[in-house]
Amino acid sequence: MAFDIPTLRTERLDLVPPSAAHAELYRTFYTDADASSSYGGPLSVVGSWTRLASDLGSWQLQGFGAWVLVDRERGEPVGVCGFWQSPGWHRELTWWLLPRYRSRGFAQEASQAVVAHAYDVFGWPSVETYMVDTNDQARALVQRLGGVQIDRFVAPDGRERDLFRIPRPGGAAA
Repeated sequence: MAFDIPTLRTERLDLVPPSAAHAELYRTFYTDADASSSYGGPLSVVGSWTRLASDLGSWQLQGFGAWVLVDRERGEPVGVCGFWQSPGWHRELTWWLLPRYRSRGFAQEASQAVVAHAYDVFGWPSVETYMVDTNDQARALVQRLGGVQIDRFVAPDGRERDLFRIPRPGGAAA
């Protein structure tokens, strides 16, 4: 059964379905130990392909997933933003950018679009996210998105994490 993944558009980005055309983006990110350290990396080339396949498969299996972020000005993929949930884990807003595209506001711009999509199109009553305690950049983005800590939990990997609820952009949390 095929699932049509919507394309979203922000001021500077096209959020497009992941595909085999994005294998180089995933390889570049996940084989870079520094870039991917908070995302389970570094991974082998095969591991990066598996992550791409997993992101695409999430749409088919769960009806939600991650989009690839394409900078329209450059026509280049810069990262990923969307939703992820493995068995036993909370559903989460997630994102990553290639290091050379960080600190340009892309993660915030994309996150606002996918959070709005979750509330307005998916009809979710809540959007949540979490990160390892040492991921200060992610924590700062969650604060810019208006995230409010709602819990601290022990994840299936045995590590504690803070759980945040992200409000609907431009309004109060549902």
